[in-house]
Amino acid sequence: MLPTRKDFPDGFQFGTATSSYQIEGHGFGGAGPTHWDSFAATPGNVVRGEDGARACEHYLRYAGDLDLVRDAGFDAYRFSTSWARVLPEGRGAVNQEGLDFYDRLTDALLERGLKPAATLYHWELPSALADLGGWRNRDIAGWFADFTEVIMGRIGDRMHSVVPINEPWCVGWLSHFWGAHAPGLRDIRATARAMHYVLLAHGRAIEVMRGLGMGNLGGVFNMEWSTPADDTPDAVLAAERYDAIYNRFFLGGVFHRAYPDAVMEGFAPHMPEGWQDDFDTISRPLDWVGVNYYTRKLIAPAPGSWPHLQEVGGPLPKTQTGWEIYPQGLTDFLLRTARDYTGDLPLIVTENGMAHADAVQADGTVPDAARIDYLRDHLQAVRAAIAAGAPVQGYYVWSLMDNYEWSLGYEKRFGLVHVDFDTMVRTPKASWHALARALGGA
Repeated sequence: MLPTRKDFPDGFQFGTATSSYQIEGHGFGGAGPTHWDSFAATPGNVVRGEDGARACEHYLRYAGDLDLVRDAGFDAYRFSTSWARVLPEGRGAVNQEGLDFYDRLTDALLERGLKPAATLYHWELPSALADLGGWRNRDIAGWFADFTEVIMGRIGDRMHSVVPINEPWCVGWLSHFWGAHAPGLRDIRATARAMHYVLLAHGRAIEVMRGLGMGNLGGVFNMEWSTPADDTPDAVLAAERYDAIYNRFFLGGVFHRAYPDAVMEGFAPHMPEGWQDDFDTISRPLDWVGVNYYTRKLIAPAPGSWPHLQEVGGPLPKTQTGWEIYPQGLTDFLLRTARDYTGDLPLIVTENGMAHADAVQADGTVPDAARIDYLRDHLQAVRAAIAAGAPVQGYYVWSLMDNYEWSLGYEKRFGLVHVDFDTMVRTPKASWHALARALGGA
């Protein structure tokens, strides 16, 4: 069984999360093209070449989807806004239909007693800005600030919380060094600049929202526990370097006004001129910090160029995506983040969940016992962190429903609700029902 509300402190917030490109249907409502559209249209980048043009048709079906959030007993709903839906060219002319959608979505959440928790950017950069260098171009911080002004000028008065950018590691490293996400580059110079400019854009957005009189502003960072593949000194160093790149770079910039030496040994020749002068903006005070956590990685040394590391397979049980299940890492990250970076700031687990090969059975049920076990163990990991002193105030499940999982296409299912991508029929899974019981919902 899952832990229940009474197992957590009073006021602890439970929510579920989605993102715009993954569920809305980017082909609806006058949204402009994004670098994900062109990335997906390039053979070999995405499973079956799938894109987010239709996704879950949330743009058309949001009312019923939000009923599912309410009926599960959640307190809050974490969604993202699409830059290209609001500003089809990334700047300039506003698509009023896009703004109207987020206005309706916000009101629909409030009508259901749900707290709107917005993320401004979840990876779908307008193509016109990608053509100008995207995250490699310093000007993106200003473009993003302007977008922030437009979207939050419309809905910011009703937000419970707002985050500028989801998972900066994915925007920077995964997309520019490994090339696994749009724009699909493998270039260390592009990576160094993207990882710096994503933080500069984060800071500019915080400044804009403060100027609008908004509060409860946070930053969301994805984290993977880094474990040496063996006890050799080289493996230990490789794991520390992976930890610095993945987990410490962005927190270091925001909270320590500095980047880890283990990262700068590779990045230093490629950083933009005057980058050290940007920390006044990058380190704008936050009201809380979100941790997205799914797995750990075993790291071994590797020959060749920096960063001299590689992932190796681990022995733990794995999800449908092949990610090891390691709840202890969530406890450890919550404690370490508070100890080394955030102090007394509230922490929220803003994403946690697993992919599982779910299917609707003949009786209409969708059994997913492994997901229930995963959620149980990670909720217990949160309880352990709280007991040890971490100021954790919320937990959001990824994801409300099966969706477009980026380069994995529609193949991997993270949802609490099953989606038939042909008929768009939604079917709550056993995990949805288990959470509803635990949270006092339907």
